[in-house]
Parts: sequence; C-alpha cells; structure tokens
Amino acid sequence: MSDNPAELPDDTATRVFVGHRELLFSVVYNLLGSVSDTEDVLQETWLAWARRVRQPHAEEIDNPRAYLVRIAVNQALARQATISRRRETYIGPWLPEPLITQIPEARNTPQAAQATDAAESALRNESVSMALLVILETLTPLERAVFVLHEVFGYAHTEISEILGRSPSAIRQLAHRAREHVQARRPRYQADPHLQQQVTERFVAAALGGDIADLMSLLAPDVTMWTDGGGKVRSALRPVTGRDKVARLLNGYATSRLPEALDIRYRHVNGDPSAVVFSGDSPYAVMVMDLNPSNDQVTDIYLVTNPDKLSRVRLDGLDDGDEDTTAGQIEAAEPRKAIEPGDDGLDESGPRAG
Repeated sequence: MSDNPAELPDDTATRVFVGHRELLFSVVYNLLGSVSDTEDVLQETWLAWARRVRQPHAEEIDNPRAYLVRIAVNQALARQATISRRRETYIGPWLPEPLITQIPEARNTPQAAQATDAAESALRNESVSMALLVILETLTPLERAVFVLHEVFGYAHTEISEILGRSPSAIRQLAHRAREHVQARRPRYQADPHLQQQVTERFVAAALGGDIADLMSLLAPDVTMWTDGGGKVRSALRPVTGRDKVARLLNGYATSRLPEALDIRYRHVNGDPSAVVFSGDSPYAVMVMDLNPSNDQVTDIYLVTNPDKLSRVRLDGLDDGDEDTTAGQIEAAEPRKAIEPGDDGLDESGPRAG
C-alpha cells in the first residue's frame, strides 16, 4: 500500500489529513525554508497520523487539526540538527527556496484554480516574504517556531505551549525575544505591489541592459545582495553590501557568462512581485527585491540561481493568462570589460556538489 495519502482509498484518515495539508505545508515551510524538507516532514506526519488513527480501538482525536500541527512542528524541529549540519557545508549564502505565488486576481480562472496547490495558496503576504524568511533563519529553532505559530498563524501562547511541550511562561519569553529580534531587523512595512513591480521591472532592465546610471538611482546606499548558487553556478560567496559594490556585481553578471537571451517573467514569489528568469525552457534565476519605505529604493536583493532550488519553477506553470506581467525576451548587455577572476566576489571554481 502506498504511503502517499493522495494514492490511498478515500477513508476518513486520508480526508482529514488532505484537508489540513495546506496549513501543515505553510507552517513547516516557514520553519524550514525548504520545500523538499517540508515535503519529507509532511510525509512523516502522514505516517504518524495514519498509524495513530488506524490502530484497533484507538480513542477518537477530539481536535485533528491541533494534533496534526503538533506532529508536524515537532517533526520539523527534529530535522533542524540535520539541516543545520547540511548548511554548515553549504557554499555561499543560503536562501530559502522560492515559491511562485499567483496574483490573487489571477485565481479566478478555472485554469488558475486547478493549478493552485498548497505551496501557492499558503504564501500570499508579507509575513512569509523572502526578506522575513531570511531574518527567521537567524532565530533559534524554538524562537522561530513560536514566532511563526503566534505572529503568522495566530496561535495563542497556551496553544503553542501544548504543541511544543513548554510552559506558557517559557513560550511568552521565546515570543518576546523573537519579536524584538525580527522588529529590530525588519520594520513592518508592505510596499505597494504595483510600485514594487515597477521598480522590479526597471531594476531588471537596468541590470541586464548595462544601464549603470539607472541602476545606481534605484539602489539604496546600504543595499545588500545575497546570491545563492549553492556552489553549482557562479555566485558571490558572501553577501555584498553597498551601492557601488552591488552595481559592480550586477554588471559582472550582465557582461559575462549570461545566456544570449533571457526570458523574464514577472510573478509573485513568496507573495512579493519578483522576476523569474528562464533560459529557454529551463529556470535560470529568481530575483526578489525589498524596498525602503521612505524612498522606495532597493535595500535588499535576493538572487537564487541554485538549480536544485529552481527545480519546481516551470515555464508552463507561469502562463496563467496575466499577460501584462510577462516581459518577453531581454538581451543581456554586451561585454565591455573583462572581469578578473575573484575581483567581483564571485565563485569562479565551477560546478561543485552542494
């Protein structure tokens, strides 16, 4: 018999699990930032749930939702040690795996509704943006679990104490530390989606077209750029900070080693208007930007090029009928200056296992 609930007979245990899978996916993804790890945790959660409810003479579970969330959260926490060891050997900055999310208005078509899955529908707002997920990586696993459950999903401290097996007072302390940590690094601010998309389109056109003047005007003086290639593609080995350095790094990308023509699709990634880049039918990069609330300059750039993290990004999956967000073909800038190995902070070692 299959361990996949979607392939099992339509019994009560399967229906209950599938009915809560979207919530479980969203909770666990926010704890781990990895779709593959999230899917593994959900598989373990399903197996534990199925064993429990299918035991002969098993007592009825009064609150299946709470029971499943408790299993999933604790399974996710149990994987943190393995994930941490894996990231210690990760080459360059580690960024969360990007998830393509449809624009809410585009969900009204039958095609869009059919294409919607747990990964898309669970991620729509600022609280699970790429920027916040990066900050959540700096919390302890318990602090992150408390923050996600309380701030994102609205669980009371008493409910979280039951999920994590900690006292309510300990949960309140964890919540206070996590909230202060997050607020110190990311004030609650939601950029206007239309403005953010306009800035994103201008930014991509300037970066790939080699328009340094326009690019510099869009970048905040203290802008930081993270490039996650995982050691498998050319990328900076550490975050790059400062307008001049970031512009130089982007110029290095645009003038060397890029495919001759890139297909740029503007879509929502983790709820934010972003650029999804294809070379032919293959995903090449996902770029997400964060803006300054006072002047709408770009303060943070998250560029994911690790092919392992782009395996779920498909060109056909982006054709949802929202034609005005498709940029079409953009030619890369003509090479104007040879980039000396290492002078732009990029990893020049070529493909590696990671």
